[in-house]
Amino acid sequence: QLQLVESGGGLVRSGGSLTLSCTASRATFRETLRSTLLGWYRQAPGLQRQLVASISPGGSIYYDDSVKGRFTITRDGAENTVYLQMSNLKPEDTAVYYCNTIYRGVPQQRWGQGTQVTVSS
Repeated sequence: QLQLVESGGGLVRSGGSLTLSCTASRATFRETLRSTLLGWYRQAPGLQRQLVASISPGGSIYYDDSVKGRFTITRDGAENTVYLQMSNLKPEDTAVYYCNTIYRGVPQQRWGQGTQVTVSS
């Protein structure tokens, strides 16, 4: 089964920036990653996991209102990696961030470990 690996989280101060990366754990799945709608989700303590951004193979992008103007999702076709550039981070962005493939609005893969983003005030 396709397994996604997230990285790039950390501890930053309010107003800071981070860039998250997501790629397939095995090279054999990277073609799948390249041809699929990909999304970044986050889950804060006590809250449900929410979709914050997604990008289609053709480059169509969605952002949740809470991150519009601050987060940028991109995908590198050559590396089969999806990135989430986060700027002007706020304490309410603190969460574990996950990536996943999406089909008909439903995340498809088993959730990975995610990457922790902590924003201090």
